[in-house]
Amino acid sequence: MSVFPVEPWAVRETSLDIDTLGQTESLFSLSNGHIGLRGNLDEGEPFGLPGTYLNSFFEERPLPYAEAGYGFPEEGQTILNVTNGKVFRLLVDDEPFDVRYGRLHAHERVLDLRAGTLLRDVEWSSPAGQRIKVRTVRLVSLEQRSVAAFLYEVEPVDQPARVIVQSELVANEDVPTPSKDPRVAAALGHALTAEGHYAHDLNAQLLHRTNASALRLGAEMDHEVEAPVPVRSHTESTEDWARTTFACELQPGQRLRIVKYLAYGWSSQRSRQAIRDQVHGAVAGAKLGGWDGLVKAQRTYLDQFWAQADVEVEGDAEIQQAVRFALFHLMQAGARAEARPIAAKGLTGRGYDGHVFWDTESFVLPVLTYTHPQVARDGLRWRHDTLDLARDRARQLGLKGATFPWRTIRGQECSAYWPAGTAGFHVNADIAAAVVRYVQATGDVQFEIDHGLELLVETARLWRSLGHHDRHGVFHIDGVTGPDEYSAIADDNVYTNLMAQLNLRSAADVAERHPDRARELGVDDEEISSWRDAAARVHLPYDHELGVHQQSANFTLHQEWDFANTPKENYPLLLHYPYFDLYRRQVVKQADLVLAMHWRGDAFTPEEKARNFHYYDERTVRDSSLSACTQAVMAAEVGHTELAYDYLGEAAFVDLYDLQHNAGDGLHMASLAGTWLAIVAGFGGMRDYGGELSFLPRLPARMNRLRFALTIHGDVLRVTVEHGHATYAVDQGEVRLRHHGEEVTVRAGAPVTRPIPEPHPSTPAPLQPRGRAPHRREREVQVPG
Repeated sequence: MSVFPVEPWAVRETSLDIDTLGQTESLFSLSNGHIGLRGNLDEGEPFGLPGTYLNSFFEERPLPYAEAGYGFPEEGQTILNVTNGKVFRLLVDDEPFDVRYGRLHAHERVLDLRAGTLLRDVEWSSPAGQRIKVRTVRLVSLEQRSVAAFLYEVEPVDQPARVIVQSELVANEDVPTPSKDPRVAAALGHALTAEGHYAHDLNAQLLHRTNASALRLGAEMDHEVEAPVPVRSHTESTEDWARTTFACELQPGQRLRIVKYLAYGWSSQRSRQAIRDQVHGAVAGAKLGGWDGLVKAQRTYLDQFWAQADVEVEGDAEIQQAVRFALFHLMQAGARAEARPIAAKGLTGRGYDGHVFWDTESFVLPVLTYTHPQVARDGLRWRHDTLDLARDRARQLGLKGATFPWRTIRGQECSAYWPAGTAGFHVNADIAAAVVRYVQATGDVQFEIDHGLELLVETARLWRSLGHHDRHGVFHIDGVTGPDEYSAIADDNVYTNLMAQLNLRSAADVAERHPDRARELGVDDEEISSWRDAAARVHLPYDHELGVHQQSANFTLHQEWDFANTPKENYPLLLHYPYFDLYRRQVVKQADLVLAMHWRGDAFTPEEKARNFHYYDERTVRDSSLSACTQAVMAAEVGHTELAYDYLGEAAFVDLYDLQHNAGDGLHMASLAGTWLAIVAGFGGMRDYGGELSFLPRLPARMNRLRFALTIHGDVLRVTVEHGHATYAVDQGEVRLRHHGEEVTVRAGAPVTRPIPEPHPSTPAPLQPRGRAPHRREREVQVPG
C-alpha cells in the first residue's frame, strides 16, 4: 500500500523516512523539460541521490569491450549532475539544521499537482533545545524556461534565536556510487571544469565546461530578503561554489523570508560571455515579475493543461491520484524541452544514464499527442534534428536510409550490447508511427512537410534495405530484436514487421501527398512502388496448430521456461540467468506480440487477439515496467476487464509504491504514460488506426465512472464512460468517431450517448506464470474533492 495519503490533486508525505529518500526525491522532482531538480531536502543532506539536470547536458565516456567488433559504438553518453542551486544551509544558534540530529517534531512535503510546486513544512528542535519552524516552496518555471525559484522562511517558536541562512551554488558535488544493477547510470566523478565565477551583492554566478563533450554551462542565483529586523548579508564565490549568507536575530513569531532566483544556460557553441549574459538575463526576467508572478504563471499554465488533459476516475481514489501524478510528470518532462528529447527517466534521476529509448515514441508521445500536442511535436523535431547522425549509423551498418539509436542523449548510438541495442531496429518504425499519429491527430500539414516526410522516407528506406523478398516474393526482416528483450536476434518479429509495414505504407502515402518535397529527397515512383510491395507481402509467422501468431519465427516451438521451479526472488530473470538461457525459451520479458495487437490492432481479427493474448499472457513475466500497461489495454479489449484493472494498478503504482525497488534512480516515464494508456486505451477503448478515431469503452466492476479528454485537430473531445453507456461531447467544432463499430458525429452543444454492449470473452482468463500474476486490487473508498 502507498505511504502517501490518497488525495486527488497532491502527493503528500506526512513524515520523513530517511530510508526512502531516494524514492521520494524522484517522486517530488520538479522539471520543465529543460531543467530538472530532484526533490532533495533543502539543506542538501541527508540524501538518496543528489540531482540537478539539464536536458541533453552530458559527458562522453568510453565503452569498454572484452572483444571489439565492427560497428560497435565506441563512446557512451551520461547525463551529468550539474551545479546544484537548491541548497540552503541553516544554522540556529550555531547548530546546523539537520533532520538526523536534534528532534523532528513535524515534517511534511506536498507535491501540488495544480500549482506545480513542492511545499515543505518542518518543525525541529536543535540538540540545544532551540525550536524553529521552516517553510519552503520550490518551483521550476513552466513559463520561463531557464528559471527555478525558491521561497525559504524561518521562524523561532518559543525563544529568541540567532539565525544564519547560507544559500549556495555547488558544482561537482559528491554523489553515491551506483549499484550493480546495469540499469543504473555509470558514475563519472567530478566532470565539470571551472571557467569563471563572480559574486556581487546578493548575486553569484559559476561557469563550467565538460572535457569530452565540450559543453559549456552557466548557473546564477540572486535573492530578495524580508525580515522585521536588520539582516546582514554577503556573497562569496570560488571555482566550484558560491554562497550568499544571511544573518539576523529573530524573536518568537518573527520570520526571515528569502526568495532565491536560479537560472541555467548551456551550449555546445556559445562563448563564456554569451552564457554569462544569458543566465544573468534569465534571473533579471524572473525578478521582473517576482515570486508572486512566477507562482501565478505556474498555476495559469497548469490550469490550461488540466482543462485539456485531465482524467477523472470515480470509484478508485488511488488510481485517480496516480493518473494525475502521471500526467503531471509527463507534462513536466516535455513542457519546455523544445526540440530536445524526453528521456526514459525524464529529468528525475540518472537511471539508464539519462538516455532516450523507443519508450518515448511508443508510450510517452502517444499520450502527449492527445493531451499536449505541441510537446509531442517538439519531441519529433528532435528526432529530425538528429537525422544526419542516424544516416551515418545506417551507412556504418551497410544499410540505406536512417538507423536511429537504441539509446542515446545526443543522437549517437550508446548501447554497448548490440543484441538488445543495434538489433532493436523497431525504434525506427516507432518514430515513424509517432509522426503519423501526431499528424493525424493534429492535422499539422506543415510539420508533415518540414519534418515528418523526411523521417518517414529515411526510415522506409531502412526497412527496404534491411528486409528481403524470398523466392516466393514474401518480405522478411531477419535477425532483429523486438520489444521483448528475452528473445534477441530473431527472424520476422511480428511487432517489428507490422510496424515496418505501417512505416512503408505511410511513407508512400505522404510522398504521394507532397510530390515536390518527395522529389527533393530523391523519391521516385519506383521507390514508392517498392515500399508498397514490401508492405503488402510482409511475413507474419503463425502457428496453425496452436491457432496463434508466433512472436517471431518458430517462437512457439522453443522450449518452455520452467516457471514452477523459478523462485520469486529470481525475478527479474536477467539478473539471475544468462541471456543465452532466456533467448532460447518461451519466456517473455515484456509485451511484444501483445503490443503489436495494441498499436496494429487493425492487422488482427478479434478472435486472433483473444487467442494471442491468452497464449502470451501465460508466458509474460513483466520484468519490464513497459509491460503491464499494454497487458491492461489488451485484456480490456478481449473482455477480461477485471484482469485489466489489476494490470492497471501495477502500471500506475510502479513509482508511487516503488514496485520494482528502483524508483530512486528516477521515475519510469513509460509506465507513467502507461497509466493513461491503460485507462484511456484500455477502459476507454480508444484507438486511432489510419486516422480514424474509435472507442470500445467498457468499465471493470470496480470502477464507477471514467471521464477523459482528447485534443483532436485543436478541438477537445470529452468522453464519459459509465456502466452501460458512454457519452461523447466536444467543446467546439465537430469530431467523427466510431463507438463499438457505429459511426458517430459529435458536434459542439450536442453530446452523443451510446449503449455499451456486455463483454463476451471468447477465451477464459489466462493464468500468469507462477508468482507473476498482478496484485488483485479491491475496490477503494472514493475520497471527496
